[in-house]
Amino acid sequence: MAEKRDYYEVLGVPRQASPEDIKKAYRKLAKKYHPDINPGDKNAEAKFKEVNEAYSVLSDEQKRSNYDRFGHAAFDGTGSGFGGFDGFGFGGLDDLFETFMGGAFGRGRKSTRNGPVRGRDIQYSIDITFEEAAFGVTKEISVTRLQTCTKCNGTGAKAGTSPENCKHCQGTGQIRYTQATPFGQFVNVKTCDVCNGEGKIITNPCEACHGKARISKKSLISLSIPAGIDDGQTISLKGEGESGLRGGLAGDLYVIIHIKPHEIFKREGYDVVCDVPISFTQAALGGEIDIPTIDGIIKYTIPEGTQTATVFKLKGKGIKRLRSNSRGDQYVRVNVEVPTRLTQKQKDLLRQFAEISGDEGLEQKKGFFEKVRDIFKE
Repeated sequence: MAEKRDYYEVLGVPRQASPEDIKKAYRKLAKKYHPDINPGDKNAEAKFKEVNEAYSVLSDEQKRSNYDRFGHAAFDGTGSGFGGFDGFGFGGLDDLFETFMGGAFGRGRKSTRNGPVRGRDIQYSIDITFEEAAFGVTKEISVTRLQTCTKCNGTGAKAGTSPENCKHCQGTGQIRYTQATPFGQFVNVKTCDVCNGEGKIITNPCEACHGKARISKKSLISLSIPAGIDDGQTISLKGEGESGLRGGLAGDLYVIIHIKPHEIFKREGYDVVCDVPISFTQAALGGEIDIPTIDGIIKYTIPEGTQTATVFKLKGKGIKRLRSNSRGDQYVRVNVEVPTRLTQKQKDLLRQFAEISGDEGLEQKKGFFEKVRDIFKE
């Protein structure tokens, strides 16, 4: 089996990283390797699991402290971080901490397995149009998530009944026992194997959730997408993730925005770029042309003699900036279209134009050919 990578290395953060830095790094990597974004990619799936495992440890203050002291041995159940203490009958680091810090001094460590548990965060992806991203939009999204069972109100027990205290552990979720070791007798603590540390036993499970206290349910959620949002950005909805257990807070919902390509416009930051074709006559004589913008078609006057690939700037016609009333600009690149399938009359007129312009015979100017000859002489 391959050796596990350091959790800090997995998330790409230093060991002194703050909880907020760890959370930011996790969100970035979770989005990058999420199965919805990488369908069928086994490598991305493995990375996603590795990132989640690292975050589950480093986001928990107690687990992170244990990991900083003992590394992966803190969670492998072998106690190897203590040089083989498992050989004396300890059940792992949890039991060892309890032995030396709890029972040995007459003060037990409080179990948290039967306390409130926060719900899991959820990620969701949505596609929106270029215009919806530019001006903002409200969408209704359908999310399937674990929600508190309404039939048992999250107890897991059948209506009219309640979970009972485990008689084996007296509702504590832990069993205390005396253990002889080379260091003397110690009071050890282990998770109750009857209630699995819950402290409660459900004898009559709820018919709807089968004793799980939550059911998978599809819900419609209103999502307000602000004007100016960019592709790949995430909107967080607090409390819209999965419901917690035993009074725990609900998780959050993270919606990843994907913007569909537009047929005409391209986005560069908060600026909009587009190409507009103009005729030979319009380029030569100048005049008023129609230019598409995200607000609609506007009139714009170009100067005479406009060359192909000339770029014009329309100030304030770009994308609205997030958390601001200002907008970016629009850049319009004009492309002169050479006429095809000319009528005889059009050809005659162009020849007349060539003669007047000194371009007789429609030949390129002499100076150009002289430059070509000079190049090939070298």
